[in-house]
Amino acid sequence: MTDQPEFEPKQTEAMQRLATELEKLNEHRFVKVNNSLWRLLSFQFARGLAFGLGTAIGASLLVSVIAWWLSQIEFVPILGEWATEILNSMNMPE
Repeated sequence: MTDQPEFEPKQTEAMQRLATELEKLNEHRFVKVNNSLWRLLSFQFARGLAFGLGTAIGASLLVSVIAWWLSQIEFVPILGEWATEILNSMNMPE
């Protein structure tokens, strides 16, 4: 008699399905990318560059649109003049 317990067919089938799913998981792209330290670092570096570039471009566009919009406000003299000064300083020729 062996020390290993006898499994019922239901348990054996469940373990086979689990092994199949585990193989699928190990073949997944996410696991393959994170399996290597250098691949993971390069992926995170590229992700950070894209995030930083997107943030800088988005913030620049947002600030320029807000400055233009504020410069169009002529009925509030303080805001209109302030926004016009900002717009002029952004458009100064070098």
